[in-house]
Amino acid sequence: MSRPPRPFARFEWMIAWRYLRARRAEGGVSVMTWISLLGVTLAVFALIATLAVRSGFRQEFVDTIVGSSSHLTIDMVRQEVTVVTQGDQEIEVPRTVRTIDNYDEVSDRLASIEGVERADPVVRGEVLASLRDEATFVQVYGITPEDLSNIPLVREPQESVGDIAEFGVEDGIAIGSGVARALGATVGDTVSFVTANGVQTVGGRAARRATFDIVYIFQTGRYATDISRIYMPLDQSQAFFSKGDSVDVIEIFVDDPDNVERWIDPVYRQLEPGNRLFSWKDNEGAYLRALTVEDNVMFIIMSILVLIASLNIISGLVMLVKNKGSDIGILRTMGLTEGTVLRVFFICGAGIGTLGTAMGMILGCLFAIYIDPIFSVVNYIGGGGVWDPSIRGVYNLPAKLELDDVLSSIALSLGLSWIITIFPARRAARMNPVEALRYE
Repeated sequence: MSRPPRPFARFEWMIAWRYLRARRAEGGVSVMTWISLLGVTLAVFALIATLAVRSGFRQEFVDTIVGSSSHLTIDMVRQEVTVVTQGDQEIEVPRTVRTIDNYDEVSDRLASIEGVERADPVVRGEVLASLRDEATFVQVYGITPEDLSNIPLVREPQESVGDIAEFGVEDGIAIGSGVARALGATVGDTVSFVTANGVQTVGGRAARRATFDIVYIFQTGRYATDISRIYMPLDQSQAFFSKGDSVDVIEIFVDDPDNVERWIDPVYRQLEPGNRLFSWKDNEGAYLRALTVEDNVMFIIMSILVLIASLNIISGLVMLVKNKGSDIGILRTMGLTEGTVLRVFFICGAGIGTLGTAMGMILGCLFAIYIDPIFSVVNYIGGGGVWDPSIRGVYNLPAKLELDDVLSSIALSLGLSWIITIFPARRAARMNPVEALRYE
């Protein structure tokens, strides 16, 4: 007694291949096969490309923040009483103080915490910067030359002009590339600063003006930073903003900014009452949450696109089953079981889905890897200016291949294409051979 053939035997693959490559004149559905294959390929390509751009955009956004700004920021709010003499009377006037006096001691304590790379005292202020006929409002960060050289995206920016070692030498300052463009400035120019936080006079607070030499221009990759930030030596910023021997904030950098929450409690234990602590996620949390929502919605939308492309396989298989009805009847009368027929048509549909998934994966990965030259071609065809960094916040369209994204795309496509193939394959397997051959 002969044994039944094993599942997915060689002859089942041969029959499936014969059906897929058959010409329409022979009762095949090669056109529908190509349409189904192209649909799955493009859907998987679009899904992987979208996920890569999504991951790249998030990574670029986070890297430009943690690479050019502090991970944790400390400021202080306390109430002090100032005695004011009016005539023969002395009046106590409360006032709010937002500066940190003993910043050296506090910085040393914070830097001793495990995982904290450094704690930088910083003076912050806003000024009107002007050069020749141009002027723009900027944010000034007063910082020591040593601390500035430790900021990753300032020390090693995307682009730079000048020498960071000249910062702090003879009134030398560092400015963002966006500020330089707004002012039409370059290294060696002298820029004027005007601030309302000047000397207190009888008629009110007088504006303060000073000039500084530009010695270093940097581009961090984050448009919002480059268009507004200027670094000034700490001692000169204290004098310019009338801070005395105090600073506005202490900026903390940790070795794992993605998990910055781990350092909140240890840092708070080193602080005195009145100090407040903010993380970079507090400042950018709304934007990060919006990105998360967008990621989830985008994945659902692209998954629907993959489902629609997979449904083309059903259409092709239904037509194939209808055209091959007599063949199915003959195969059944020759002894082929329902399971064998089911597997033949399952191989047809699953083969289209698998091949389309593989081709889409290759195209999606190539798109993510070579996105820069592709984007350059698109920008050239569009006449330039296709990507506006003032709107997007970054200078280029980023893409980052994540193994989890690729695997989830492959699993989704294969799962959908294989599952929906079962239904027309079962219809073919349950076809009555007598009915199939009645009119032959």
